[in-house]
Amino acid sequence: MPRTHQFGHLLLLWGATALCLFLFGPSISAAGARPQQDQTTHTNDHHKQSAVKDQAAREETVKLSIPDLSLLDQQGRKIRFYSDLVKGKTVAINFIFTTCTTICPPLGATFAKTQKLLGDRLGKDVYLISVTVDPVTDTPERLRAWGEKFGAKQGWTFVTGEKTEMDKLLKALNGYTARIEDHSPMILIGNDAKSNWTRAYGLAPPAKLMNIIETVSAKDQPGESGPDQHQAHQPAQPQQEPSPAQKYFSDVELINQYGEKLRFYSDLLKGKVVVINSFFSTCSSICPPMNRNFSKIQEALGNRIGKDVNLISLTVDPETDTPSRLKEYAEKLGARPGWHLLTGTKENIDWALHKVGHYVEVKDDHTSIVIIGNEPKGVWTKAMGLAKADQLIKLVQDILNEK
Repeated sequence: MPRTHQFGHLLLLWGATALCLFLFGPSISAAGARPQQDQTTHTNDHHKQSAVKDQAAREETVKLSIPDLSLLDQQGRKIRFYSDLVKGKTVAINFIFTTCTTICPPLGATFAKTQKLLGDRLGKDVYLISVTVDPVTDTPERLRAWGEKFGAKQGWTFVTGEKTEMDKLLKALNGYTARIEDHSPMILIGNDAKSNWTRAYGLAPPAKLMNIIETVSAKDQPGESGPDQHQAHQPAQPQQEPSPAQKYFSDVELINQYGEKLRFYSDLLKGKVVVINSFFSTCSSICPPMNRNFSKIQEALGNRIGKDVNLISLTVDPETDTPSRLKEYAEKLGARPGWHLLTGTKENIDWALHKVGHYVEVKDDHTSIVIIGNEPKGVWTKAMGLAKADQLIKLVQDILNEK
């Protein structure tokens, strides 16, 4: 049965949906960490006013009735907007126009980074759609050229068409404005199969948008088709079905302080009790006391570290925190094998951080929350990383001994 602790809350989670909602749901407030700020990179007065208003709105659930209008994609092909692009899919939709010099380039760049985070899921599990608010100017050729600037791949569709039809679409999607310069930087992220739609700030960090995509995609219940539905159509083989945790965390490649390349799930989480925090080596506020607590956990658990338990510290500053720098930092902490201080490419680190709910745009805003989990048992909890060390040790031991 779930247990409640004074400084954390323990949940027994059976699937990827619950795990995702746990990691990105309400959490304990992080002492010493400032609230994350969304970026704004636009200068036009109308766009500034719209962006401030939309940024304040954050995310909200919306209901949509999407028309099946006959339109054109960037290749000039005729498409039915709902039937061809949205029906039964998980999609993210933004609103742009090619002559825009203010918020549209950042919106395109955000989708480009989201495209990278999606990897081979783009065009299979998740689709990106950019709808022009200026169909008179934005021909398929112009949209194709604009998309090429951002490296748009298959699975990212640009939509234009007759103005009367496009106006109908924009109004249905709540993206219509009388002046194209006043269009909103908000985006729509939805799982049409489940009629789950979220309106979000389109200039938020890409990893934050990925959080929403993951949450929307995770609405499927066990036994129903979901983001990995395409895997079910592979030829039947006598192979073990990936666990919900493996599907969720993925095997993104990270590098520890010894320069070893490690897979996030298979090498670090699988079969282990794990204690996960985020930090950066030049941090002088919450990181030193939080990592001193990790040192005390290491001492208390002795030779179980690296055998039954992995301590995982993810840097939020991979550009600075190279493996050699982390090795030096680890030596000062007395870190032994089994305590992995992890870096890697920014894309990979951001992915791992967003998977545990620790991604921040500004490194100084990182959280002091610690994630503690028993991967084989599916038990996960959040705790304050700045709590008393003996409390954290007791919680880790309880989860380690979970029956």
